[in-house]
Amino acid sequence: MKPLQSKKTAFAIPLAMLAVIILSVIGVGLLSLGMHGRLFAVRTASDIAARCAADAALTKAVFEMNEKLKVTPWDGSSLPQATDETLPNSDATFSYTITGDIDSDYIVECIGKSGLAEKRITFNLELQGPFEPPILTRQTILLKSGTLVEGYNSLDPWDTNIQIEIGTNSILPDSIILNNGVIVNGNVFVGVGGNVETAIKDLGASIYGSYAITYEIEFPAVTPPVLTDMGTGISVHGTTLTVGPDDTGQYDRIQVKRAANPGILEINGGDVVLYVTGDVGLGQECEIIIREGASLTLYLDGDLNAGNEAGINNESLPASLKLFGTATGEQQLTLKAKSESLGAVYAPNAVITLMADGHVRGSIICKSFEMKSGGNFYYDKALRNVGADDDAVRFVVKQWHEE
Repeated sequence: MKPLQSKKTAFAIPLAMLAVIILSVIGVGLLSLGMHGRLFAVRTASDIAARCAADAALTKAVFEMNEKLKVTPWDGSSLPQATDETLPNSDATFSYTITGDIDSDYIVECIGKSGLAEKRITFNLELQGPFEPPILTRQTILLKSGTLVEGYNSLDPWDTNIQIEIGTNSILPDSIILNNGVIVNGNVFVGVGGNVETAIKDLGASIYGSYAITYEIEFPAVTPPVLTDMGTGISVHGTTLTVGPDDTGQYDRIQVKRAANPGILEINGGDVVLYVTGDVGLGQECEIIIREGASLTLYLDGDLNAGNEAGINNESLPASLKLFGTATGEQQLTLKAKSESLGAVYAPNAVITLMADGHVRGSIICKSFEMKSGGNFYYDKALRNVGADDDAVRFVVKQWHEE
């Protein structure tokens, strides 16, 4: 028995040592795995925090540049910047610098840091005006049968690269009604999360495609400029009244009436800016005529009403007429185009009815829009050319690159 017990003891010792070695290797492996997992988690968290910080830098840079736009005239000698600002509720920091000038894209370089992690984003900022789309509403669009919507460039007849998109922020059923025979040489969009099958009532239209936008489009309010208060209105009764740059100012109304002959309000001699706190009324066959070489920028708090055969006759390019609806409540604008060149209308709270004999050139941004008679609506790409001191402009991200 003693020799047998000796053999068993000698055999058990190596087994125990082997088990200890195996357990040690497993323990060291698990410890190493846990350590690597912890380091990976720390690095991932740092990368995420650094990315969030870089995104915060991007957001703040755009915000600060748009705040700077509110101060006129534009001063590009001092541009916003940030250095090692702390991301709230985090130990991450961000920095950004802006270079460039207003005549070209601004380049913004953003850096986000967290621990040893660092993220860099470089993007371009460009100015964008309110007349980017041909037709844009907050609620409804109604196009009658036979309406054609397409684009051109009044400053470059050879430019055929014109993106056409019309749409609304609304997602309610029948927000956009396209009657039989409507042709949109571009896309149609509805509000965030909207169902294009219900929000767009297609009665036989031809469009490129339809989709729901991923963010709600803003309609910034326009504040009329401070002009000389004329203490009266502009009244025309059966005659022609010529208004020039010297008549720029604030008026309480515009009334153009018919007598033996139609009344005509003629804009001539240069750039005219009018701020009307009341209504604009055009009697039967009366007109507002914008002569070649002149322009009219009209800020309107009230409504615009046009009688039979009355309307706006723009003898120049669409950019020669810019109508800004400045009411805080709902406005009613009845627009009748007496010429092909209508103009650019930005009235976020306006219900606009457009009646035209045929072709109309311009852009319509409003609360709700109806084109009464079928015709051709040509969007002028030249309306996208804006400056820093124009109304309702803002900086937007054009393109970006992440490192």
